[in-house]
Amino acid sequence: MNGNEPDVSVIIGAYDAMPYLVRCLESVEAQSIGADRIEIVAVDDGSTDGTGECLEEFAARGKAEMRVVRQANSGGPGGPRNLGLSLARGRYVFFLDADDHLGDEALERMVAVADRAGTDVVLGRMEGVNRGAPQSMYRKSAERTDVFSSNIKFTLSAQKLFRRELLVRHDLHFDEGMRLGEDALFTMEAYLRADGVSVVGDYTCYYLVGRDDGKHVTKGVDHAAIIEAAHALMKLIAAHVPPGDRRDLLMVRPFVTSLLPQLGPIVLKQPDERGRDKLGLVAPLMDAYWTDGVARRLKVGQRLRLTCAPAGRFDVLKDVLAFERAGSVPGVVQRDGHRYLAYPHFGAGVEGFPDAVYEVRVAEQVGGEPVTPLQAYSAPGPRGASFVRRVVHRLTR
Repeated sequence: MNGNEPDVSVIIGAYDAMPYLVRCLESVEAQSIGADRIEIVAVDDGSTDGTGECLEEFAARGKAEMRVVRQANSGGPGGPRNLGLSLARGRYVFFLDADDHLGDEALERMVAVADRAGTDVVLGRMEGVNRGAPQSMYRKSAERTDVFSSNIKFTLSAQKLFRRELLVRHDLHFDEGMRLGEDALFTMEAYLRADGVSVVGDYTCYYLVGRDDGKHVTKGVDHAAIIEAAHALMKLIAAHVPPGDRRDLLMVRPFVTSLLPQLGPIVLKQPDERGRDKLGLVAPLMDAYWTDGVARRLKVGQRLRLTCAPAGRFDVLKDVLAFERAGSVPGVVQRDGHRYLAYPHFGAGVEGFPDAVYEVRVAEQVGGEPVTPLQAYSAPGPRGASFVRRVVHRLTR
């Protein structure tokens, strides 16, 4: 440490977090890095279940230096995290949710790799407790990587180690006006601005806990907020990454993670009016950000569902979803050096759905058998308008 500067400021925003908060705080105190190298900055965001009292009691008896701030409820996690960040003094900051907890060696391992590799962001392997957790980016450790050459774009939650100097230099903070996805914007911008990212894949650093009471920030969020958050992430990517293959690579994330689930099987369980509203909200995002570089990275069924939005064809979307729900297997059609999957309406001449939408462009499983493209697809040139983009523009004029 440099003088009184701790190595890590652990920032905990807490709202009605009992009894999970107890395990959370104990996990920080148990860190192998040592209590003298940690400070805890905890913000009680208007809790009514004893969370604030628990924080103050722990601060009074705990080994690590701890500051507790209590405030009226702000309505989301961004406000407490911003306040905690403004009070942090550590070389690094780690955002820890009050429901979750750390592995004993988490901070020691993450700080060590950041110091060794000189990287600005460190991801520690996550494990779900009564819930799922991201996995693909943790299959192996990485001393130094970036958002373009790894799968880290598929984990944009805030529970990571960030070099505080990076955040201060670029004035990175959480957008408190967003109903959802403020952590994705923060983390993606940090990835893009970072001088390297490290991944600790050989040790479980973070335990994501599924609450028994079902109280989660995103529970009950409507589709409009989810699509709005996807739009905000797309705008951020477009602002920081010039058009081309690298931008397309990142754009896959909001299309697949945020938009596709809104046009998935749930549509068949909801009123048709809601499904049509979803298509209407997704359509302008297709017009603005859909390119051949995005399209060629998706499976046929994914591409087909998204194409229903600019085409305004809720009927086609329902047909495709019913086809998949029934367990139907699309036929494989091969002609003129291309391979297609015969989902509903293939070859029917439906406006907005040329055969190219149905073309196999990445390897996928069909009826348990692998199906691969017949052509190798390279990155599109800067002047190359995609087949879907031309369709999108024609239909949305």
